[in-house]
Amino acid sequence: MIYDFHTHTLMSDGVLSAVELIRRAEVAGYAAIGITDHTGAGTLEVVINAAIQDCELIRQHWKIKAIPGVELTHIPPESIAELAAKAKALGAKLVIVHGQTIVEPVPPGTNMAALQCTQVDILAHPGLLTAEEAALAAKNNIYLELSARQGHSLSNGLVAKIAAAAGAKLLVNSDAHTPSDILSEAHQRSVAQSAGLNDADIEKALHVNPAALMEKILR
Repeated sequence: MIYDFHTHTLMSDGVLSAVELIRRAEVAGYAAIGITDHTGAGTLEVVINAAIQDCELIRQHWKIKAIPGVELTHIPPESIAELAAKAKALGAKLVIVHGQTIVEPVPPGTNMAALQCTQVDILAHPGLLTAEEAALAAKNNIYLELSARQGHSLSNGLVAKIAAAAGAKLLVNSDAHTPSDILSEAHQRSVAQSAGLNDADIEKALHVNPAALMEKILR
């Protein structure tokens, strides 16, 4: 069973509607999928409302668990706590922050601000993660992403190593934008393996940690 908490639809820069993305994911063997379109202050409410409505429709008819959320993207680090809290108040079950990937000009300080905010659930593709940042992730129960997306995945090995030393929890997400980005179980496992995880840690990243996150955000 595949858990993937980071995807995008045509509400931001993806190419599929949320319903089509969810349907394709269910056919691919997904147990759960997060609908987490890019947003800032101006589009926060409309993006969350759309995700909530589509996920509720799916909940009534299909077995896959579709989770409405957002990815706060390229925003000033000083605004992360406020917007994360607002997203949760608007009904987002999942708040991701677009981390300091090495392939985009993310504002410095984004990782630290996200990991200091207990309303944040996942720091996506954190790039050159530091030991201090990983310790905060562990302390505040914020999950760190190993990304299957080209470019963002370049730092997966470093993220895995630093997270392990700090006891921070890892997930493997697709960051899907197109149908071809939807994960298979084999691909998800290969992403974890290529980051240097052993069999026990792969099991945690692919099954144990996702189950714990699901319990956290859906209670």
